Amino acid sequence: MEQKQLRWAYLIILSLVWGSSFILMKKALLGLSPIQVGALRILFTAIFLILIGVKKIFFIKKRHWYYLTLNGFVGTFFPAFLFAFAIEKIDSSIASILNSLTPLNTLIFGALVFGFGFRKRQLIGVLIGLVGTLMLILKGAEVNPNQNYFYASFILISSIGYALNVNILKKYLHDLDAISITVANFVILIIPTLFVLWFTNFFETFELNESSKTGVFYLAILAVIGTGFAKIMFNRLIQISTPIFSSSVTYLIPIVAITWGILDGEKITLFQFVSGAIILLGVYLVNKSK
Repeated sequence: MEQKQLRWAYLIILSLVWGSSFILMKKALLGLSPIQVGALRILFTAIFLILIGVKKIFFIKKRHWYYLTLNGFVGTFFPAFLFAFAIEKIDSSIASILNSLTPLNTLIFGALVFGFGFRKRQLIGVLIGLVGTLMLILKGAEVNPNQNYFYASFILISSIGYALNVNILKKYLHDLDAISITVANFVILIIPTLFVLWFTNFFETFELNESSKTGVFYLAILAVIGTGFAKIMFNRLIQISTPIFSSSVTYLIPIVAITWGILDGEKITLFQFVSGAIILLGVYLVNKSK
């Protein structure tokens, strides 16, 4: 498969996997607290990645570890907890829509902080996608007036973290393979995550009952497929494409997440579907080769 076709294949697969992650988080939260969802997601993923690729980290050079640590915290650790808290308070479909701000943040931080260039067409595409996102948010607020939109700020903060993550990886970790980056990220996060669980008295208070068993089941799927496999694929996508192209997966995620939301009883309108089409137009312009 040609590299151009491969990156589009990765983009589509990731949109399906990560679009489904929001409903998995929502289901996991029925039996677990946001702190538990965030922490156990990281630990389960770390265990899975260690089993498949721990040998990779022994070949990582000393100069990479600073950026791997930074990359791990801004792109994985903080978003894992922020998303769990947000999805407890707002619809999973709305959370996925807000996450669509990632390409805009990638473009802004890439240009201002990391020195990456961009084309005028890409900026127009990002802005069109942003318009579609805002349309979805406004309609979501109208359909769900009781949503606590303070927690929407948690998604916005996460999108900035994802944008920094993409640019750090592209500029400073481009010479590492995707599995090495992913395994190292999660190995670094094991001790901080265990500290979070200890600090919140998880080991003394957690009870394994029917509710928590169900939560752990959904979380295990989320960790292995939605985090482990997906992170490896995403890191590879960043390496074979541009930061803006790879982050534009967040424009496709809402379409999948909204579909799951409908199946789970969340309210979606025709206006929101039109907004989704506008988002897709933005993705097309961002990634159009000429």
